[in-house]
Amino acid sequence: MKSRAAVRMKYMTTTEYLNTPETVNPQELIYGVLRAADAPSPSHQAAVGDLFLALATHVREQQEGDVWLSPVDVILDEDRALVVQPDLLVISNERREIVGDRIRGAPDLVIEVLSPNPRIGYLDERIAWFAQYAVRECWLLHQFARRLEVLVFAAGRVTERRLFDERDVIRSAVLHGFQQRQGL
Repeated sequence: MKSRAAVRMKYMTTTEYLNTPETVNPQELIYGVLRAADAPSPSHQAAVGDLFLALATHVREQQEGDVWLSPVDVILDEDRALVVQPDLLVISNERREIVGDRIRGAPDLVIEVLSPNPRIGYLDERIAWFAQYAVRECWLLHQFARRLEVLVFAAGRVTERRLFDERDVIRSAVLHGFQQRQGL
């Protein structure tokens, strides 16, 4: 079944967006335009769940911060009405102040599970936002290719790009000591 992304073309402020009814379906505010999509597939959610368990276990054991599952709003730029919902995100203890009723600022690590169904927006624009707004690292799980791409950001751009296949052990610049086989 093909996913259908809906776009509401009337400009909406961040405050208006945050006052919309709560939903479990993905929706984001992209420079004032509400974008919504169908619920993710079971295979997508299984991959997100596996990653969450691996990350949450490590982060809890190492006392490094918190791991969050979508849907949770991440306000990258309140004035420009840019609110995203990555599949998973990690916020370190040092940056806990950005967590309140929403996440207000860039997480340390964002994870996107990519599947054949279109998601909200374009991947290139999402990567550019993550770099611009100072996310430190982004993982892109290419679900059906069984490959994980790790992007490290600094000074508003990608400074390192690493690929892991299902035989490789994932290592992170953000999660100290994290080692996990990609074939979760």
